[in-house]
Amino acid sequence: MDATALLKLLQLTSPALPVGAYSYSEGLETLVDRELIRSAADLQIWLTESLATGSIGMEAAILIRAQRAIQQGNQPTVIYWNHWLSATRETVELQQQNWQMGRSLLKLLQNLYPDRDWSGWSMQENWNLAIVFALAAELAEIDERTALLGYLHSWASNLVSAGVKLIPLGQTAGQKLLLQLAAPITISVDRSLVLPDDQLFSCSWGLAIASMTHETQYSRLFRS
Repeated sequence: MDATALLKLLQLTSPALPVGAYSYSEGLETLVDRELIRSAADLQIWLTESLATGSIGMEAAILIRAQRAIQQGNQPTVIYWNHWLSATRETVELQQQNWQMGRSLLKLLQNLYPDRDWSGWSMQENWNLAIVFALAAELAEIDERTALLGYLHSWASNLVSAGVKLIPLGQTAGQKLLLQLAAPITISVDRSLVLPDDQLFSCSWGLAIASMTHETQYSRLFRS
């Protein structure tokens, strides 16, 4: 990976990327409110299990499929996996989150790469973030494994940041937790790269319940 591609990856995974990731807690706000997550250790377990069996792992596998289809110029397959991913979102809140972030990233890419043919990427389509991130990785010439590492690290960083605010945790505790998530992230990436289509499933009922509850939670810091 050359320096230019690395810098583009860092840009894509930066908290400064204007896609609104900081606005969402993906159910964490409810879990903290119900005192189901009360410490860094609790948050580590939640995020580790999410990477192992939750929908984020399946999302990573779809990202790879989308990037490969983009490499082949196979836009119908890209659209198929985008619709597939939309259909598997557990709640309206999670669906709207991914569509909003995907739309924001696509709009940014269209401004960053104005010379590209954007005819297959209508802003009227509800694009999921993982699909558009795959496009961004391809435009930046970032290989599949590195793109996945960046995507999952960005996801983890966002939720650790939410945990720091909500539990609350100290900044040092948050950084220690990110280091501890390095191994689960790597395992999830390696699994996603070889996961066959007939094993695309997740066990994320806890996330679904937390997200549905968050939609009607009386007091919220994070977007629903």
